[in-house]
Amino acid sequence: MITFVRRLGSLCALGLLGTALTTGCGTSTDTSRAVARPSPPGSSRPGSSRPPTMAPGPAGLTPVFENGPRSTRDRTVALTFDADMTAEQGALAAAGKRFDNPRLIATLRRLRVPATVFMTGRWAEEYPAQARSIGRDPLFEVANHSYSHHAFTSDCYGLPTLPAGRMRADVDRAFEAFRRTGVRDVLPYFRFPGGCYDRRALKALASAGVTAVQWDVVSGDAFATDAEEVARQVLDGVRPGSVVVMHCTSSAAPATERAVRIVVPELRKRGYRFARVSELVAASAKR
Repeated sequence: MITFVRRLGSLCALGLLGTALTTGCGTSTDTSRAVARPSPPGSSRPGSSRPPTMAPGPAGLTPVFENGPRSTRDRTVALTFDADMTAEQGALAAAGKRFDNPRLIATLRRLRVPATVFMTGRWAEEYPAQARSIGRDPLFEVANHSYSHHAFTSDCYGLPTLPAGRMRADVDRAFEAFRRTGVRDVLPYFRFPGGCYDRRALKALASAGVTAVQWDVVSGDAFATDAEEVARQVLDGVRPGSVVVMHCTSSAAPATERAVRIVVPELRKRGYRFARVSELVAASAKR
């Protein structure tokens, strides 16, 4: 049964469970599949293949993807990393606070782990060389995490709140920042800052041509210092098709790289294969 779910314990949210699309503060009667939709500005270079996106939900609302197929025959899991930086944090970066995590990216490369990085436009501006390097690496894919990392709802972890009239513009500004800094092939996927969204936010982004990507496994790495506890939370939560949310900001998630070194070999031992979000979306479309 497809039901309207609350995301992060405080929001009325529209979610996609496997390939089922919920339709509002109630229930749904149909499912969604991956379709070719117009790519957002700066999402791909000419000639590149179009990544799968989900069909719009009822009333044209932005579709939301949470996890892939729960197939025990193909035990896939997607590790996703939010590269967070708000529009106002430039002074902190100038003072030495690190919003990047090059050691984490190096570890993913060394372990040959495909991953999806949800990047804010402001992060790409602050770390353009790293942003380009991640975008050019076939191991990774880059998606939009807004420009400002301001919230798309009220009461979202203390983040400043965007008015509805500026939500689409903030997403477009991120795509423009990626284009200016040379980050190529940014996917038409979007992750809400803090994971916070509601019907108004999904309506505001309906014309952007993006699929909103959430998760079904919370790593708990934000501000955590115990890598083993973060790893345990991930390992306890993962099921076939899971999307795991983690962070790529060393100052705000200092234990993530060490947790990844625990999680990756253990999941491989359990028979899991690592995939990018686009692969899970495509797999969902085939069901």
